[in-house]
Amino acid sequence: MPNFAAARVLVAGDVMLDRYWHGSTCRISPEAPVPVVKVEQCEERPGGAANVALNLAALGASVRLVGVTGVDEAAQTLATSLQSAGVETHFQPIATQPTLVKLRVISRHQQLLRLDFEQPFATDSRALTEQIASHLDDCCVLVLSDYGKGTLQNHQQLIALARARGIAVLADPKGRDFSIYQGATLLTPNLAEFEAIVGHCADERQLLSKGTALLAELNLDALLITRGEQGMTLFSNAFAPMHLPARAHEVFDVTGAGDTVISTLACALAAGEALPQAVKLANLAAGIVVGKLGTAAISAPELRRALQRETGSERGVLGTQQLLACIEDARAAGEKIVFTNGCFDILHAGHVAYLEQARALGDRLVLAVNDDASTTRLKGAGRPINAVERRMAVLAGLEAVDWVVSFSEDNPCRLLEQIRPDVLVKGGDYSLDGVVGADIVRAYGGEVKVLGLVENSSTTAIVEKILIR
Repeated sequence: MPNFAAARVLVAGDVMLDRYWHGSTCRISPEAPVPVVKVEQCEERPGGAANVALNLAALGASVRLVGVTGVDEAAQTLATSLQSAGVETHFQPIATQPTLVKLRVISRHQQLLRLDFEQPFATDSRALTEQIASHLDDCCVLVLSDYGKGTLQNHQQLIALARARGIAVLADPKGRDFSIYQGATLLTPNLAEFEAIVGHCADERQLLSKGTALLAELNLDALLITRGEQGMTLFSNAFAPMHLPARAHEVFDVTGAGDTVISTLACALAAGEALPQAVKLANLAAGIVVGKLGTAAISAPELRRALQRETGSERGVLGTQQLLACIEDARAAGEKIVFTNGCFDILHAGHVAYLEQARALGDRLVLAVNDDASTTRLKGAGRPINAVERRMAVLAGLEAVDWVVSFSEDNPCRLLEQIRPDVLVKGGDYSLDGVVGADIVRAYGGEVKVLGLVENSSTTAIVEKILIR
């Protein structure tokens, strides 16, 4: 996965505040055939372009947001929420108009009603364009998050300003005139928005034909059509159309899914990822967000863990840097890390029992294995019998073991200082103070535990028995 911390993104568009009233409902109103909701919780989240910026910040990008608000409590709530998440806000306040607010009434995790408080902004388009232009030199990607509420008016000027600086422009379009986005790097309409421009697509052949035609007509580098349960289709001048199936296991709420797609795309491209890989990440992120209620941000650890599950790399043999990234994600999910180490030259019942006991002390077990040279120094000539790659492959196949990593030193102190496990475990006749690295772990508040080994289980004894025979 790309280094999202390297991404610098400027978002411009229609900012709004999403309000949620949650409550129980158990009767129908005597005044009208509608449910009565007893409001028990009120929630406020950034929406629209503000949600795009929030998603980018959650992924770890450096984000600036330009938009229009009123001079009211909703604008202040937006600014406070965004700034606390690390988003740098640059709002153009209009005293005579209210900030856009969408209120949703929810009961039993189902949306019953949405109320929109809005009117098109009388934006000072020249001032807004100048403000956006002043931030272009500090970004890698410009996102136009257009909800058709009047914030963005000089689309062509903004696209030209960014492209002249070599900055990619991603646009989430609205309305029936896509010509205003001509020359953008990437357009991300959903299927309904796409068909509103090109007409109904009766089959895949028509979709491909019309998508290719629109790509050329608008002089885009790429066109991504999001198709709900049918996934996504990417058109590009650089390669043949590419289809990605939907990744959602269960669709709970599609609110904000488009924001998640464009924010993940922008973050990945700004971090240097190629377009096909960026689209795959965006597809994966969309599958996560539709399983959540309301507008929701996807964090980098959450996306990385989903990617690991997708590629089958959530467990197994890892390099040190890969391991550290996995541990960071595990900690972000509140998981407890257990660490143990050894040569594990010939795996036997004692090892298996010990590792199962160690794994039971937390949520994730890291197993550090001495490489061949350090095993020889510790065990003597003729050891190891099995090369480190084979030892690690066998250990990674155990259900109790999450991650296996090798080290070349005589002790695992370097790894302990990097990993900082919650629990350091050793087996055998060690005293707690005799465990190598115990002082490192105790210094930051970790635990050190010694577990017993199964009797009559020893690699040395097994080797000697084989030699006698």
